Amino acid sequence: MIKIVNGDGVVLGRLASYAAKESLKGENLIIVNCEKVLISGNKKSIKKEFDIKRARVGDSQKGPKHSKVSEKIVKRTIRGMLPEHRWGRGRIAFKKIKCYNKIPKEYENSRMINFSEIKKGKLHFLKEFER
Repeated sequence: MIKIVNGDGVVLGRLASYAAKESLKGENLIIVNCEKVLISGNKKSIKKEFDIKRARVGDSQKGPKHSKVSEKIVKRTIRGMLPEHRWGRGRIAFKKIKCYNKIPKEYENSRMINFSEIKKGKLHFLKEFER
């Protein structure tokens, strides 16, 4: 069974923990509207952390490489919440997750899981941190 999750207005950490738990249970997840996912915190410090991570790229062949695209940022955050993502059940669970910036045509009329978020505090869209 495939679960489609709408990321519009959802805090990144909560979305990632939900996706990690569901994929470990064996569910296939599709996360749409990744560019509308929210990050909580001070905008300057978040921007500074992203810039530091992106500047650490070594050779063109070697990592660590931190993406600038919001759908890949969401997927990497989910990967951090999975156990042993390089092998075993974490790898199997990570392969069951797909992230998209917009809604693909084949999933437009499907039923989606929407999170009801209370928008309080310092929240910023993930798209603001792309370059």
